[in-house]
Amino acid sequence: MEEYINNIDIQTVPSQTLAFIGDAVYNVYIRTYLTSISTAKAGALHRFSIKYVSAKGQSTTIDKIMDKLTDEEIAIYKRGRNTNISTVSKHVDVVEYKKATGFECLIGYLYITKRNSRLDEIVKECIKCFN
Repeated sequence: MEEYINNIDIQTVPSQTLAFIGDAVYNVYIRTYLTSISTAKAGALHRFSIKYVSAKGQSTTIDKIMDKLTDEEIAIYKRGRNTNISTVSKHVDVVEYKKATGFECLIGYLYITKRNSRLDEIVKECIKCFN
């Protein structure tokens, strides 16, 4: 994986691409967390995960953790939030969707730049938002 990450130019990669990566990374973190605290089957775990990984959940989370972010992390979040979005799910309003995209962009950025300990810290803060 390291070889692939090293091929990504963080300065030129589109925000939507960082959000694409961030969505997957955040899902893995949340699924791992839920599996660690529950013996439920995969379908139930998926339903539990929705409150964390949905656009609404991510929008709520970023609001709650914003004061814990560095200036650089806020700038990355805003870069993702302010990206032009061509489609939005009918179950989410545009503001929530844009905030969720910014959140995912931040997670993707931390992953691509290999700031794993910071990524761990932020996800733990996100989990606290729902407990």
